[in-house]
Amino acid sequence: MPREIRQMRERAAEIATEARTLLDTITDDMDAGQVAEIEGRFDTMMSDHERLMDSADREQRLLDAERRGMPTDPSGETTEGRIDDDPVVPEYEDVFRRCLGFGVSGLNAEERAVLQQHRAELTQEMRAQAAGSDAAGGYTVPEGFSGEIDRGMALWGPMWDANIVREYNTSSGNDLPWPTLDDTASRGRIKAENAQAQDDGSDDVVFGERRMGAYVHDTGIVRIPMELLQDSAFDIESLMDDVFGERLGRTANDVLTVGSGTNQPHGIVPAAGVGITVASNAAIASDELFDMQHSVDPAYRASPRCRWQFNDATLNVLKKLKDGDGNYLWQMGDIRQGEPNTLLNHPYSINQAMADIGASARSIVFGDHSRYVVRKVRGFMLMTLRERYAERFQIGMVGFKRFDGELLNSNAVKALVHPA
Repeated sequence: MPREIRQMRERAAEIATEARTLLDTITDDMDAGQVAEIEGRFDTMMSDHERLMDSADREQRLLDAERRGMPTDPSGETTEGRIDDDPVVPEYEDVFRRCLGFGVSGLNAEERAVLQQHRAELTQEMRAQAAGSDAAGGYTVPEGFSGEIDRGMALWGPMWDANIVREYNTSSGNDLPWPTLDDTASRGRIKAENAQAQDDGSDDVVFGERRMGAYVHDTGIVRIPMELLQDSAFDIESLMDDVFGERLGRTANDVLTVGSGTNQPHGIVPAAGVGITVASNAAIASDELFDMQHSVDPAYRASPRCRWQFNDATLNVLKKLKDGDGNYLWQMGDIRQGEPNTLLNHPYSINQAMADIGASARSIVFGDHSRYVVRKVRGFMLMTLRERYAERFQIGMVGFKRFDGELLNSNAVKALVHPA
């Protein structure tokens, strides 16, 4: 594990320990103001903890993605760093075309290097022009220019993550029937000697079907002046590829979480069965969380992909819940071993598309997420519209992705529901 990531996780662990110690200072004889002050400090500390963990996770995902992109020889060994007798360097035009069609993730290490080199050369050229005439590009490079773009970020959730839900990729978007079977209510029986096995049709296996489509989602068209493409210190087209990918990622997580299933994917929250309905529309009790966990059959709870989902505001409430012995239900994982934080011994995912605790809300889901299937059709497509806006000296860019989602069995994942 890189030192920077380890340090962030170790600091997050220290903050969580300090926060727990702080919360333990609350006693029954404290007035409401003192308790509120301590809880406010606790919330601030845990916000810092979550920010550090999110940063560490992003760095780890980036590192993993870079490692996966390294070229390998037939034996599986990494070939990066070797010198071939006659290496073939891809042309930038070919690399750029592949980037438009498949995104940066579709490029191998050599192609990404070509893209990075072109970006560096472009940046160097524009900065050189800034030392001379503003009309030659200086307006894009003001004094103190950092060379980076600060992009707003927001966590968008786990429903596009193939390590959490089940991913099913297809090369075409035809309707996909998915057979289902629930035979859990059936039992065998004792047969008397020489007697015939029962054959009245009551033991027939009854199959069902879930049907998955391929709904098209787009980013909307963004028009870009050619002056910006030519004069900017950044590779604008490559930047838009990343921006559009994240935009569709947020869209996908939203609809795969709360989609109605009518002319759109069926989100995991409305598709889930009802686990329990709690007593309050403004709170969750510790015992109710235990009841929620046990509303899911042990067969699903044993799945390695069994987990909780809720938003960050709900997590803040759950972190303060204790069992009858005064132990917190939320437990910090082993940062050094990469073990996740848990709630009642199961991992959880923060999904900001889920509802806050409130009247009629489904604020928590729990169960085997491998039973939720996300059907993806090919890859992310980025289209550049050059002729359409040519008379304005502009290009248009738009991204597309086809996908659908469905929970195969509503007993596998259950929802915690608040009363109206």
